[in-house]
Amino acid sequence: MKNMAVEHVEKTTAPAAALEWEAVSWIRHPGLRKLYLLMPILFLATTTRGYDASLLNGLQTVPAWRDYFGHPQGSELGLISATSQFGSLAAILVAPYIADRYGRKFGAGIGNVFIIIGAIIQVVPGTTKGMLMGGRVLLGFGSNISEAAAPLLVVELTHPQHRGTVSALFNVVFYIGAILAAWTVYGCLNLNGNVAWRIPTALQAAMPCIQLVLIWFMPESPRWLISKDRCDEARAILDKYHGSGDRNNGFVEHEFREICETIRFEAAQSKSSWLVFVRTPGNRKRLLLVFLIAFFSQCSGNGLISYYLHSILELVGITKASEQALINGAITIWGFIIGIAASLVVDRFGRRKLFLFASSGMLIVFSIWTACSAVYTEKNDANAGKAVIAMMFLFNGVIGWAFPGLIMTYTTEILPYHIRAKGVALCWSFISIASLINQYVNPIGLQSIGWKYYFVYIVILVIEVLTFYFVFPETKGIPLEEVAQVFDKDSVESRHTAHDTLDETDTNRQKE
Repeated sequence: MKNMAVEHVEKTTAPAAALEWEAVSWIRHPGLRKLYLLMPILFLATTTRGYDASLLNGLQTVPAWRDYFGHPQGSELGLISATSQFGSLAAILVAPYIADRYGRKFGAGIGNVFIIIGAIIQVVPGTTKGMLMGGRVLLGFGSNISEAAAPLLVVELTHPQHRGTVSALFNVVFYIGAILAAWTVYGCLNLNGNVAWRIPTALQAAMPCIQLVLIWFMPESPRWLISKDRCDEARAILDKYHGSGDRNNGFVEHEFREICETIRFEAAQSKSSWLVFVRTPGNRKRLLLVFLIAFFSQCSGNGLISYYLHSILELVGITKASEQALINGAITIWGFIIGIAASLVVDRFGRRKLFLFASSGMLIVFSIWTACSAVYTEKNDANAGKAVIAMMFLFNGVIGWAFPGLIMTYTTEILPYHIRAKGVALCWSFISIASLINQYVNPIGLQSIGWKYYFVYIVILVIEVLTFYFVFPETKGIPLEEVAQVFDKDSVESRHTAHDTLDETDTNRQKE
């Protein structure tokens, strides 16, 4: 039986004018306005990681939490922090298959169920240290399932002209979770007893509960529907949102045709095995880039602020819980403001330039941060301690121009449809491995050698700048189905040859 996607391609004739993008204002476009007002439902998926990072930071400042769990520090604190990453790694075994088999919406929704269960386990009466870590494992497992599916739906629904900005905003919402956690902990500091840490811990489930209810109001990915031979549904979604209900919209006709043709070609070329990532030069480069962006996103020094701000502040003499919690809350708000600003200009400046700007800025700021920490330690200079606080804010501002906004933007752009779900799952797994090492090693390093541990990150940042300059290609302004030209020139030429043949067939049929 002929594949329905092929039948739809054969029936669709894209006018030449559709090949050119027209400037589209989403505010004046009824379909896109409806679509983008729904997008925050998907953005909620990334708040879990932000909340978790900031929560653990904040809980270390809560005396009741430290007393209840036996004042963990060093390797023990690192293990508690890293347990969520064990769950995240386990998710790679199921996340891409759920997203590819049952749909992007289902994947984003079902992950929230595990997050909610994980949050409950951490706060029930009689919670033990083992239950705390077990709940964090479930939280990491559910978070990676949800975050493996939600960004796929974002990038596969968004109009090509707005893909960079919208997909960058997805990960920036990480900071909303961080802000809520930081200020909830701050607000609960003066509460008596264990309620001071149980309330902010329980609120981990708030955003997942909201998304679990609202996710079903989102449209499904047209690309996923086409891959399942549900082409009428896919075309209806594109007509409704990209064409504002116009079934004869030239751009939508071309977009639908290109998606169908690309998915058909990729399905014929693809292999179901994970070995597909090492079979071609293009896929090997994609795998390398996914690994590098995941590693750099976690191991550029930002993990110190995200998870161990309490330890860093104590190194420069800030020991009061209220002051530490206040700084944690202020840093999250500052990062969110910068992340939003960066998302709005990502399609103007491009991905590569923002990566280079952020990595170079981080190297400079972190070097000054290290020097100030050394001066404070050696001379007990209060001004040097204050300078470290300033450098932390500046560092969080610089990193916000690339991370976290571009993590999923770049990853989803460089991956073709047939390996996109697996690639995103790999990205989150690489992030989990990097975080696992980061979270476990950082407290040991800080406890053992103090500020000298910072030199490890200076070396990493030097490598990072060089890597972004020499290895990362630009993907700005390239339609999702055409990014493959950057990686698979020969394969793309074959696909275009097949596409031209199909056009000739359509033309001959029209003449007949």
